[in-house]
Amino acid sequence: MTWEKPGDLITNAAGSTILIVDDNPEDLRLSMRVLEKGGYTVAGTTSGREALATLREKTVDLLVLDLSMPEPDGFDILRTVRRTMPQLKILMISGFMDGRLLDAAKQLGATATLQKSLDLDSLLSTVNSLLAVSDNQKHSSAPPTRI
Repeated sequence: MTWEKPGDLITNAAGSTILIVDDNPEDLRLSMRVLEKGGYTVAGTTSGREALATLREKTVDLLVLDLSMPEPDGFDILRTVRRTMPQLKILMISGFMDGRLLDAAKQLGATATLQKSLDLDSLLSTVNSLLAVSDNQKHSSAPPTRI
């Protein structure tokens, strides 16, 4: 599901929503498709600014974030979200083959990382794992705050 404006994000019956941010429209479309087929409600954007606006207005369970993007880049978005929404699960993805960038993202607070050249089964498996942990924590944690 791609929204027409940032506020058009709807949760599914399981209550799990995912926001994907990737400046490559084809990668975004493929990621959205595999996660939707996995049973998640998914919204996507190629704009970091639009992603931050959406996170201010809507609650999501997982943010899938591309590292290399135009202003703001993935690191900038990660820092902002970690400062304002420390409980949000963030899966950082990168097409850079140098794993040091993903290691740096982990140190800045990414919950998990994947190479962008990932196979789509790995994406779904990682998302399933992250949201299973998130669902278990929901019962004992405070409601998420918005940016």
